[in-house]
Amino acid sequence: MTAPVHVIGAGLAGSEAAWQIAAAGVPVVLHEMRPARMTEAHRTGGFAELVCSNSFRADDPLSSAVGLLHEEMRRAGSLILAAADAHRLPAGGALAVDREGFSAEVTRRLEAHPLVAVRRAAVERLPPAERGPAIVATGPLTAPALAEDIRRLTGEDSLAFFDAIAPIVHRDSIDMDIAWMQSRYGKGDGADYINCPLDRAQYEAFLAALLAAEKTAFREWETDTPYFEGCLPIEVMAARGPDTLRFGPMKPVGLRDPRTGRRPYAVVQLRQDNALGTLWNMVGFQTKLKHAEQVRVFRTIPGLERAEFARLGGLHRNTFLNSPRLLDRLLRLKAAPHLRFAGQVTGVEGYVESAAIGLLAGRFAAAEARGEAPAPPPPETALGALLAHITGGATAETFQPMNVNFGLFPPLPGAPKGRERKRAYCERALRALDAWLGRPHVLPAPREAA
Repeated sequence: MTAPVHVIGAGLAGSEAAWQIAAAGVPVVLHEMRPARMTEAHRTGGFAELVCSNSFRADDPLSSAVGLLHEEMRRAGSLILAAADAHRLPAGGALAVDREGFSAEVTRRLEAHPLVAVRRAAVERLPPAERGPAIVATGPLTAPALAEDIRRLTGEDSLAFFDAIAPIVHRDSIDMDIAWMQSRYGKGDGADYINCPLDRAQYEAFLAALLAAEKTAFREWETDTPYFEGCLPIEVMAARGPDTLRFGPMKPVGLRDPRTGRRPYAVVQLRQDNALGTLWNMVGFQTKLKHAEQVRVFRTIPGLERAEFARLGGLHRNTFLNSPRLLDRLLRLKAAPHLRFAGQVTGVEGYVESAAIGLLAGRFAAAEARGEAPAPPPPETALGALLAHITGGATAETFQPMNVNFGLFPPLPGAPKGRERKRAYCERALRALDAWLGRPHVLPAPREAA
C-alpha cells in the first residue's frame, strides 16, 4: 500500500491539498491543532475557516485574474471552490460565501473520505524524511514551536506582516430609512450591498474621529512589521490623506441614493456574510482600533447609529517564507525535499491563491507517491503564473505577498487593449489548462465582474 502523505494544517491550503491527494487515490493524514489549540484569529475547529472577509473576490473567468483562477480550480476538481459554490451568497459579480456553511462543508467532505485520516493534535516539529512526504500548510499563524523549527531548517527568519479583520454587523440593527440596497452600476442582482451615505460634513467628521481614535498597541517585536497593501487597516489608509478613503473603500462611484437621486460624497458598503442574511460585514473596514473605539466611531456613520456588532475588527501577525529563495518549482523545500509548503505561508495573498497553492502541492505530492513525475501547470495559466512567481519569478530580496494578477502572466504578443486584452489572456490560459489536465477544451460563459 502507498505510504500516506502527511498534511499539516487544515486551513484552505491544507484542506485542498489533502483533497487532491485523496482524490488521486493516495492516503493522507491531515493534522489540525484546532480546537484544542486556537490562534488569535480563529474561532472554531472547522477546516478552512475564513478568518477575514467572506469574499473570494470577482468570479468572472474571462475578465479578471482571480475569476480565471476560480475557473481553473473548478476544472482541476477543487474542494474549496466546490464548497464555495455550494454556499455562495448574493454579492454582485463576486463569489461570497456563508462562512459557517462553507467550513462545515469542507470539514464534512474531508472527514467522510475513506483515504483521509484526521489527527486533531498540534505538530511541534517538521517531520523527518524517514516519515515520508509531508506538506506544511500551517498558514500565516503557524504555531511558535513549529515556526521556530522552520526557521532552524531554512537558516533565516521568516518575513512577516500584519493582517486586519473587518467588523460584522447585525442586519436588523442597520437603519434602512437611511441606508439602501444597491450594487455598483447595478451589477449582479442590482441590490446585493447595503449602502450608508455620507455627505461632506459627515465624511470629514468621521475621518477626524477615526484618526483620533485609540489604536491597538504593538508589542516591541511587532513595531517594524509591515502591513500587506491589499488589507490595510482603514485608519492607516485615512492617515495617507483626506481623500484616500473616498477614492478607496468609501468611493461612491456607480451608486445613487434613491432618496435624493444624487451620488453621495462617500459611502460605507456592507456585504452579506451568512446565508440567513442576518450578518453583514463592513467592506474594506479592517481595523486595529480598540474595540470600544470601533463601536463609538463606526456608530457615527449614517445608518449605523444603533449598529450591533456580531464581531469587531482585529489584527493578527502573519508570517511567510522567502519562497523564491527557499522553494523549488514543485514547492519542495530545497533544504529538505521531502517537505512541501503550501498556502499563505508561501507568500501568496488571498483565500483563493492560498487554496490554489494547496491544490498544486497536493497534486505534486500525489504524483510522486504514485511514482510519477509531477508536471507544473503552464505559466500561461493563473495556477502556473502564481506558482512561477513564488518559486523564482519574484526577486528574493524584495519578495512580498502577492495576489494573482495579469502582471504575473507571460506577455501575449499582439494582445488587444482594455477588457479584450484580459479576455485574450483568460482564453489562452484555459486552453493551456485543459491541455495540462488532458480534458476537452471548453470556454465558460462570461460572468459579470464585481
